Amino acid sequence: MTEQKTWNAFTVERKDHVAQVTLIGPGKGNAMGPDFWSELPEIFGELDTDPDVRAVVIAGSGKNFSFGLDLPAMSGSFGSVLADKAQAGPRTAFHDMIKRMQSGINAVADCRKPVVAAVQGWCIGGGVDLISACDIRYASTDAKFSIREVKVAIVADMGSFARLPAIIGDGHLRELALTGKDIDSGRAEKIGLVNGVFADVDAVLAAAHATAAEIAANPPLVVHGIKDVLDHSRAAAVDDSLRYVAAWNAAFLPSQDLTEAITAVFEKRAPEFTGE
Repeated sequence: MTEQKTWNAFTVERKDHVAQVTLIGPGKGNAMGPDFWSELPEIFGELDTDPDVRAVVIAGSGKNFSFGLDLPAMSGSFGSVLADKAQAGPRTAFHDMIKRMQSGINAVADCRKPVVAAVQGWCIGGGVDLISACDIRYASTDAKFSIREVKVAIVADMGSFARLPAIIGDGHLRELALTGKDIDSGRAEKIGLVNGVFADVDAVLAAAHATAAEIAANPPLVVHGIKDVLDHSRAAAVDDSLRYVAAWNAAFLPSQDLTEAITAVFEKRAPEFTGE
């Protein structure tokens, strides 16, 4: 594959009408820091308009897909809204930041080129948001998934709640979201979170590329049409959910529990939540 452009949080390679977008960090476990959120919409905007690209594979480098939000790297973004007596100004800025971050995951979902996720190792929080925006998801046997935002006093706001009901159903989503529990690849396949499970990282990446190649061999405008029609019936509900959670978090996310969660991450200890 031929490298096209240098990014900080990704590599993007194109070959035979298929692009591979690979998460590379720079945070541990491909955690999603400022570069991830600023680069993702630009990358998928380019892929959407590239006539040579007909399908996309998204993968993680190293042993894990993504640890999710890079809380230490992003903690500064919470500062003003967590300050004492934070009112309309900082809350509006925080709301705007949520919407900007949502635009990255939306760019994956809205890309006219079908996106196939290849997941290995951990896929946590924002990682689940990201794969929920993909059209097809595969996993290696060692893959583990967690909608873990509840564990850090955050209502997930990047799209899992909007998109997963149509993928895994309401009951499974509520169980995972309310407990923050981890599930393995077998459970993920059973509930429909992933389409198939493969032996290791090489096998899951090969499977993702094989499916992407099958898609790329079909008439591209018809493929665009299929994706557009399939997305149409749920588009309004997804948009409404994303708007609502952005407003909800701007109003209610700031809490002593969130401060405690961030502090516990820096101090490498278990948080003690009080409901305040």
